[in-house]
Amino acid sequence: MDTTSTPPAGPPAADTPTTCFRHPRRETYLRCTRCDRYICPDCMREAPVGFRCPVCVKEDNRTVREARTVFGGRTVTAPLVTYALIALNVLAYLVELAVPGVVDLYYNIGAALVDADGAQYVDDGTPYPGFDQVGVLHGEWYRLVTSAFLHSLPGEGIFGIAHILLNMYWLWVLGRVLEERLGHVRLVAVYLLSAVGGSVLAILVDPGQAALGASGAVFGLAACYFVLTRKLRHHPLDGNRLMLMFVLWLVLSATFTSWEGHLGGLLAGGVTGAGLAYAPRERRAAVQALVVAGVALILAVLVILKSLQFTG
Repeated sequence: MDTTSTPPAGPPAADTPTTCFRHPRRETYLRCTRCDRYICPDCMREAPVGFRCPVCVKEDNRTVREARTVFGGRTVTAPLVTYALIALNVLAYLVELAVPGVVDLYYNIGAALVDADGAQYVDDGTPYPGFDQVGVLHGEWYRLVTSAFLHSLPGEGIFGIAHILLNMYWLWVLGRVLEERLGHVRLVAVYLLSAVGGSVLAILVDPGQAALGASGAVFGLAACYFVLTRKLRHHPLDGNRLMLMFVLWLVLSATFTSWEGHLGGLLAGGVTGAGLAYAPRERRAAVQALVVAGVALILAVLVILKSLQFTG
């Protein structure tokens, strides 16, 4: 039987030096504990166990879930929206003081006739020569929002400067608590929808009634706060007494304030707050967005229907 001889093995190959995957000229024997790639000391990032490379650290940071409030908003470190809303109200008040007549351009009114001198008269929906038709029902929808940032000037009405002082006090008290629980964006939604809700109900009840002030928005914040306390069973401001106080003020002040604005804001804020508080966790963001959009749509439809009815 023929046999074949096996050639002798050659000398063992020298070990190839391992280098950093980001710096090929740097020899290293350290590995990333996640991807097992070699890393040099400059690329080492401390991890709970061992070290990781910059790529893995970046991926970890990208996948870390952002902290959220109990109702799905981003956690806040400062009530910036509350500060901003107060600042806008104060700024608008300063403009009122500096520019006479600016209130007539932006307060809430469904319909009015204005002559060449700026005097306003009752509008029954019929156009008259020499008069301009103004108001939300004539297309000036911006008044639904701008009116919520205007207040009585010193010496005007029953409250004068106390009008803005009281509203800003309650905006400060309620806004900070709600912003902590809802986040920035959701607080803006509640505030604006409450303001618009108050303006819309005032127009539906009496299109010729002029109204201004953040009271509707503040009533909406109070209603939203009450709903959230029902959900959380936590009352840092004593939600029951707070709501009772606002309802009593709504009734007692009905003869000398715009009760329609207060009630409209209360209803809009309560409905919006309920949608934010009771949205299912699995589809929370989508449901909350639908609730906000739904309330806005309902308010818009009410204004459109009232406009069609008024103008014939």
